[in-house]
Amino acid sequence: QVQLVESGGGLVQAGGSLRLSCAASESISGPNAMGWYRQAPGKQRELVAIVTTGGSTNYADSVKGRFTISLDKAKNMVYLQMNSLKPEDTAVYYCNAYSVLTYTNYWGQGTQVTVSS
Repeated sequence: QVQLVESGGGLVQAGGSLRLSCAASESISGPNAMGWYRQAPGKQRELVAIVTTGGSTNYADSVKGRFTISLDKAKNMVYLQMNSLKPEDTAVYYCNAYSVLTYTNYWGQGTQVTVSS
């Protein structure tokens, strides 16, 4: 069972930056994707950014140009660099890994990001 552990959340002022990290306990065999989702109070969980082992990336429109996702396959790590943060980015951010071979989703426990105005 793959375990994901996030770190790097916190409180930051609008316009500031944070870098989230997610460590996977083991590599996932075969093609897969890792990404970040977020859930604000009273809202559904939404995709923020995703990266595949082939290097393709996809971002939510709301974060394009401000957030960058990156993958370190050797370390089983995925990162989310968040710049120009806005109060509406406030949410719990969850790391996700998806195995294309086994159709299995793995989730981290979440890390809180709070952006003050």
